[in-house]
Amino acid sequence: MCGIVGAIAEKNVVPTLVDGLRRLEYRGYDSAGVAVVGDDKVIGLCRTVGKVSELDDKLAKSPLTGCLGVAHTRWATHGGVTEANAHPHLSGGRVAVIHNGIIENFQPIKEELLEMGYEFASETDTEVAAHLIHHYLQQGLDLVEAVGKAVKRFEGAYALLVVDAEDPDRIVVSRVASPLVIGLGDGENFVASGVPALLPVTKKFIYLEQGDLAEIRRDGVRIVDTDGKKIVREVHETDWDSESAEKAPYEHFMLKEIFDQPSALADTLYGRVSNQRVIPESLGPKAAELLRHVENIHIVACGTSYHAGCVGKYWIESIAGVPCQVEIASEYRYRHCVVPPKTLFVTLSQSGETADTLEALRLAKESGYIGTMTICNSPHSSMERESDLVMLTQAGPEIGVASTKAFTTQLLSILLVTLMMARHRGLTAKREQEFVANLTHAAAASDLALKMSDQLRGVAADFADKNHTLFLGRGPMWPIAMEGALKLKEISYIHAEAYAAGELKHGPLALIDDEMPVVVVAPNNELLDKLKSNMQVVRARGGQLYVFADAETGIKNEDGMKVILMPHADRLIAPIVYTVPLQLLAYHVAVLRGTDIDQPRNLAKSVTVE
Repeated sequence: MCGIVGAIAEKNVVPTLVDGLRRLEYRGYDSAGVAVVGDDKVIGLCRTVGKVSELDDKLAKSPLTGCLGVAHTRWATHGGVTEANAHPHLSGGRVAVIHNGIIENFQPIKEELLEMGYEFASETDTEVAAHLIHHYLQQGLDLVEAVGKAVKRFEGAYALLVVDAEDPDRIVVSRVASPLVIGLGDGENFVASGVPALLPVTKKFIYLEQGDLAEIRRDGVRIVDTDGKKIVREVHETDWDSESAEKAPYEHFMLKEIFDQPSALADTLYGRVSNQRVIPESLGPKAAELLRHVENIHIVACGTSYHAGCVGKYWIESIAGVPCQVEIASEYRYRHCVVPPKTLFVTLSQSGETADTLEALRLAKESGYIGTMTICNSPHSSMERESDLVMLTQAGPEIGVASTKAFTTQLLSILLVTLMMARHRGLTAKREQEFVANLTHAAAASDLALKMSDQLRGVAADFADKNHTLFLGRGPMWPIAMEGALKLKEISYIHAEAYAAGELKHGPLALIDDEMPVVVVAPNNELLDKLKSNMQVVRARGGQLYVFADAETGIKNEDGMKVILMPHADRLIAPIVYTVPLQLLAYHVAVLRGTDIDQPRNLAKSVTVE
């Protein structure tokens, strides 16, 4: 969601703060701000509605200077999109606070503060934190003590950064669910809500855990738990670099990340197959023994990751013979789930911090599962740290809000796990080698699909002035149709829906007319003849078909039907390969419609609030 950056150094930190915000723009936001403590121990504040570039312009006209500062991009939850609601929030000219997440019990605390005489300039829950911490400082508490006492009163999921102008040698931070990472420098230290914000200034990071409270000074970091007891957290060195978070020479991050997919798929396979067999130990030393005993699987995820799980269900049940249930995390959390014996709980997430999915994982750990596993793209994320088994997708930083390479690498990862389980359920070595041979072809086949980009730019013109689109698929291609529809609606703002093609006659057929483009995903598989019949039903009602088809299907251009020929791919990896042109179609339509592709309206990259 929102972006957090903090810095303390011997130099002016404003350029570092603003650059950090810029690198977190992919998370989605509607306003931005920065607060720094100057040599005169006065807090300088600059906030604006809109983009970080507008904040930069405002700072150019009214510069701020300070060696200690915090900065924030806000995605509105409490209160509208106004400068008054933008972070940072101040109290008494002394305390500055920035905050991700939600303080659920802010209202009764606000009423207490109003009775004490505090005045509120915003509609946010964050200003409650600023005033309450200020109140505790006025009572004589140290800044760490004041923050610690305040967070014990808060309910919800949040991350806080606090500075005190009268104590300008430290930032105090608290993490409760919402992610925070400390960056370590030489005579300077940093904090942010995501690693990409700090890649230009450090490669060394400490990932804060649930409930951690940290004091960040120029010369060191001290971390304590909720009771004030000192904690030592491991220092990690990342191999991500700042260039991987840059989009050049592509016009948008999303396009870059679509074209990153062949290398991301190859990286995901690296070290996980040997002699044409999968290596269960790549999930961790306990993996082989745990997977041997799994008799059921529950997959829980949100959005694009949920679609990956839906594809995975087909593979897990057909290849490994293990019953698989897939659920949306926000629904799973609030219903009574019956857990069959020896069930493995699996989370899918690009960030490893998705709030609903993370809380579902924590619930699952108390619900009688045989074990937990996460498939995610972020090393050292909460889900990675809190799961028994981990499959990192190796996609590298994904900046565009609409997920692309994280999705296809999730699919490949699910296939690897499926083969690991199938080995204990009758999968022969020869058959496994055949499957692995197809997996290793996924990168090359995706590269061939990328060569369709120019063709799809022309196809996109047929969609640019439309308001609705229907996507159809069958079997494991139905979730791929769902993902194609999601991409189109996310970045072009065209209403798009996906259906299992056999469901057309059960209602959706009423929508078909010559103004409704119908996208069909048609690999050469056992459901092809059924799919062809569904397509004829659309044509008979005047619908305009756009069919992504293997040449071996025999489907050809006719009146009312435009065929986009796909590179041949084995049916095992077809869901991965067919995803790529659907991403390109959505991208080119959005370009023609002039939308904000990397930061679509109302959306955020890492959804860390419920």
